[in-house]
Formats: sequence, C-alpha cells, structure tokens
Amino acid sequence: MIYLQLFLAFFEIGLFTFGGGYAMISLIREKAVQFGWLTEDELLNMIAVSESSPGPIAVNMATFVGSSQGGFLGSLVATLGVVLPSFIIILIISSLIRNFRKY
Repeated sequence: MIYLQLFLAFFEIGLFTFGGGYAMISLIREKAVQFGWLTEDELLNMIAVSESSPGPIAVNMATFVGSSQGGFLGSLVATLGVVLPSFIIILIISSLIRNFRKY
C-alpha cells in the first residue's frame, strides 16, 4: 500500500508542478506531512541533503522520501513517479513533431 501511495503522490507532484525542482519542494512538503512520512525537521534535513547531492533536487527528494518509507523499492517507486509524467509528455510531443515533419 505504501508503494502505491508513494507512486501516486510523486506522480501527481511531477504532473502538476511547473518551474523545476525548487517549485516541487512545497508540494513534496504538503504530501509528506499529509501522509505522515516526515516531520518538518526531517524534511528540512532532506532538503539540505538533496541540495548537496548531485542531480535534480526533486528527484533526489523523491528518492530520499521513498527510501525512508519503503527502502530501495520505495525509492525506486517514488523516483519513477516524479519522473514519469515528464517522460510521457516529452514522448507524446516528440511523436507529434515527428508526424508534423512530413508536412
């Protein structure tokens, strides 16, 4: 059940957030507190670790939150959830552009 909650929460965050990783922090905070995954102090620590780790901050935070809740599988599910919406949108746009190249 936790894996489905992680995936859906981070999929929603990835789908409805525009502006990059820093724009996602408030939504990640909202979901993490709503589901009781993290306290405010734990969230601040994860933001600090995510900023200092290489890679996008939103992906790092999803990985860390998922790991804290579900271990390796939780981190994988949360990371896929936050990345998948962008991947699907770009895949659709690229297929449409390829179709328009004929004209």
